[in-house]
Amino acid sequence: MARTNPVQFIQQVRSEVSKVVWPQRREVLLTTVMVLIMATLTAIFFAIVDLSIRTGLQAILGNF
Repeated sequence: MARTNPVQFIQQVRSEVSKVVWPQRREVLLTTVMVLIMATLTAIFFAIVDLSIRTGLQAILGNF
């Protein structure tokens, strides 16, 4: 693979970055909110599962 000089590299990078379609502010905000909601729901789910497993193990091991 041929090496390019730094000036050509910067020109190629600028050319490629200009092709990128950047998201709108509203789209970023909605996506962020959805991620936060899903992370919260996932944390709640795993907290409930953890509590259930801990309670079940304590009940089982408490008999010994």
